[in-house]
Amino acid sequence: MDSTIELLLNRRTHRSFKDQPISKEHLKILKEATLRAPTAGNMLLYSVIEVKDQKKKELLAEYCDDQSFIAKAPLVWLFVSDARKWANYYKLSGSIEKGLKEGIEFRNLGAGDLLLANSDAIIAAQSSVVAAEALGIGSCYIGDILEEYEKVKELFELPKYVSVATLVVYGYPKSTAPLLEKSIRPPSESVFMEDRYFDFGLKELEVAYGKQEEKLRRQKRLPFENQGTISDYFYFRKHISEFMEEMNRSSKELIKDWIDLE
Repeated sequence: MDSTIELLLNRRTHRSFKDQPISKEHLKILKEATLRAPTAGNMLLYSVIEVKDQKKKELLAEYCDDQSFIAKAPLVWLFVSDARKWANYYKLSGSIEKGLKEGIEFRNLGAGDLLLANSDAIIAAQSSVVAAEALGIGSCYIGDILEEYEKVKELFELPKYVSVATLVVYGYPKSTAPLLEKSIRPPSESVFMEDRYFDFGLKELEVAYGKQEEKLRRQKRLPFENQGTISDYFYFRKHISEFMEEMNRSSKELIKDWIDLE
């Protein structure tokens, strides 16, 4: 099997790292590989903030639902959607002024700019994760970075048209032993569709998530004394949780901040 395919098929998340900094050589390669990620129009609508300040790492861990391993990670990268650099360039280089002379008004950045920049940032993050895996460096995405937007914005002094996209932590894993059991994914036919979106009914949904439900049942982790379904599991654990309430509130503020919604 091709080594790249094998790496992708066996990649896993790590949350426990050796107390060992990422080597300068590996860090250089990691940055170079990240920069080779696909990007819209080759504009690189993202930036990466490396968090070295220990106090900031500890605050990040607190903001992200008190996940202490974030503060202990040797390398912490905050990926931000960044259209500010180009907006500044248009102004400082005279492009806006030239447009005005041609009767073309400046267009404020909107939702499309945010989504495009966010895509660039996420693609870059995934490229870094794959490169890290190839170097023997473990990684973990931190979805909870979408909570507490105002605090994160203040902590990193994020200006207009720069917004949180994702947070990734890296380190040499304490254990490199392969997992005894990989995370279960739905069958391919539950994800890949042809020509149009297929709206799943109950039967198709039970097939899509059946294997995951079986595992949770074996582990006795389902609600209602293990008699519930995987739908119950995620509905009560995730969908109506306080942290999802906060994530939605926070994300709404992020969007409003970017596109000046009232």
